[in-house]
Amino acid sequence: MKKKIVLAYSGGLDTTVIIPWLKENYDCDIVAVCVDVGQEADWKTIKQRALDTGALSCYVADVKREYVEDYVWPALKANALYEDKYLLGTSTARPLIAKVLVDYARKEKAVAIAHGATGKGNDQVRFDLGIMAFAPDIEIIAPWRTWDIKSREEEIEYLEKRNIPVPMKKTDSYSRDDNLWHISHEGLELEDPANEPKFEGMLKMTVPPEKAPDKAEYVEIEFEKGVPVSVNGKKLDGVELIYALNKIGGANGVGLVDLVENRVVGMKSRGVYETPGGAILYYAHQELEHLCLDRQTYAFKQSVSAKMGEVIYGGLWFTPLREALSAFVDSTQETVTGKVRLKLYKGSISAAGVTSPYSLYNTSIASFTTGDLYNHADARGFIRLYGLPVLVRALMQKNSKAAEKAAKK
Repeated sequence: MKKKIVLAYSGGLDTTVIIPWLKENYDCDIVAVCVDVGQEADWKTIKQRALDTGALSCYVADVKREYVEDYVWPALKANALYEDKYLLGTSTARPLIAKVLVDYARKEKAVAIAHGATGKGNDQVRFDLGIMAFAPDIEIIAPWRTWDIKSREEEIEYLEKRNIPVPMKKTDSYSRDDNLWHISHEGLELEDPANEPKFEGMLKMTVPPEKAPDKAEYVEIEFEKGVPVSVNGKKLDGVELIYALNKIGGANGVGLVDLVENRVVGMKSRGVYETPGGAILYYAHQELEHLCLDRQTYAFKQSVSAKMGEVIYGGLWFTPLREALSAFVDSTQETVTGKVRLKLYKGSISAAGVTSPYSLYNTSIASFTTGDLYNHADARGFIRLYGLPVLVRALMQKNSKAAEKAAKK
């Protein structure tokens, strides 16, 4: 019996090339594994494509619910962003995909796991680290790091020479990754940061903002302990909720990000991201935290959010640091419960009201009308103590100048 290699299979250009390439370069059977994290895919066709191009078998693992509950929600609760913009759509999915690949590799008694991530990208880091975390004994094969193919055009030529159908149009050769949280686009005109993105032929989930309706749409999100549980009063599970918000956000042109980012391997790259539902949830969640978290907790959590974004982006999901950061975040979410109303209009999101049973906003204190809990006269003593270092420094400078002046006489 031949040894087996488990391949992370999407049915796209890279993995369509990798199946015959592996068979030509390794004396092994190929087991294709498709991990369904909500991407738009005809799994029946994709499974058949894998078999037609030489795979011994092809599995589809539906892990959408696990993806949302164990990966997306922790990132959302942390308000984790990478470089202030990226909502970590690909970054949150890769660790789970790696975990699933290891599960199938164990079941199939495979000697290696292969993936189609390039030698320039972030995904190779995320896949490799995820696989290493659960299977340090299994070999990792990344053809882009070893083969002679240098471009997508050469991949297409490789398939054509072997009479294998190309799973894409040559005129639509953006490099894309999609799941239920987002779609990313790279390549073509985006490779030059001086070029404006051609949204008309690119976007899949979102309309260009200028083509969104001329009338604003309001949406209400309810959270329980930092986790969204309903949209416009309708209770939904996580998968349904994200799909619902993607539809609402996409129709209003929200959640588009054009970013030149720093990859883990050191280079800069440019991508356009569509995250309509995610953008709504991040905005709503932060509005609720403004109401429910005290100043010191919120301030410290901002630094945790930035670190969490770096950790997730860098493929370090299965590490003690990420787990510790999540533990801190979870402790802050005990009171992040309430409803947030947002206004969506031609690509913009703005707050339209927020309520919570744990609100720290106290009208008696905050109102311009003096209440029982706040005495204006108390501010004088507070400011004098708060500003004591300023006062002491000013006195020192005054005395120093006086001494210098006296010395000159």
